[in-house]
Amino acid sequence: MSDFPVPLEDRIREALQRCGDFSAWKSLVRVGGGCISQSARLDTEEAVYFVKWNPRPFPKMFQIEAESLAYLASTHSVNVPKVYAWGEKEGALPGFLLVEWVGGAAGGGVGHHHRLLGEQLAVLHRCTSEKYGNRFGLWYDNYIGSNPQLNTWSGSWVDFFRDCRLKPQFDLAVRQGRMPGKRKRLLEKGMDHLDQFLGGRDIQPSLLHGDLWGGNFIVGINDQPYLIDPAIFFGDREADLAFTELFGGFSRDFYDAYQTAWPLDPQYAERKSIYNLYHLLNHLNLFGESYGSSVDAILSHFFGN
Repeated sequence: MSDFPVPLEDRIREALQRCGDFSAWKSLVRVGGGCISQSARLDTEEAVYFVKWNPRPFPKMFQIEAESLAYLASTHSVNVPKVYAWGEKEGALPGFLLVEWVGGAAGGGVGHHHRLLGEQLAVLHRCTSEKYGNRFGLWYDNYIGSNPQLNTWSGSWVDFFRDCRLKPQFDLAVRQGRMPGKRKRLLEKGMDHLDQFLGGRDIQPSLLHGDLWGGNFIVGINDQPYLIDPAIFFGDREADLAFTELFGGFSRDFYDAYQTAWPLDPQYAERKSIYNLYHLLNHLNLFGESYGSSVDAILSHFFGN
């Protein structure tokens, strides 16, 4: 167990005991868990777990992920790992998240996995914010990668997408020096005229995964599709579908199954790049100018030269 930080080991043992697992630990193996936190597979005599930890987590990072996974699970739509415990950083103790080990690897699966995920995603998207006044947003903010994601409630999808998605990324890019003159001018123009492209429709606030790229889709050892690392909120379901197309990883079977379950508006194809502008701006802010040309292409296409 030498790969595990000792203070964290004690904390995980306490968490397991609160869950009723008092058994001996058999093995602990480091696994890939993204670029933000460290992670491992933990085998005890009773069960197998996935644990990730971070000695310098963002505020409420693991609480937010745990609550988001639990909320997705409560919808009985998409499969997500079961949450057992989480803890925020306390002094020298790292923050952590302890969930079910579902196995598998990102980007896998064959036709029937993709079809099932498409069907399940349509069920998820039929979960609405009716109990919250049919508004867009969420009752807490969360993260998109390592950047904050605002979820302030709004009765207008256009206002929400402008004020809680594009504007925060725009402001961050300005602060980081990644918003040169033409890019800045076109994005400001786009935000001012966003209603021309996203308005004029009766949009149902759907519960979205929020960060639905291929790396967050895995096929578990039980042969079922799972989604991980959510950034949930209530929004236009087209935004989830658009991001699946940006970096790939989802087959034709996935899209056909979703369309059969809940057909998309024919004009979706014309709007999806605007929704992906948010994710490209986020990547620009996270990883730098290698995403600048993609941002500029969308801005020029929709908002002029």
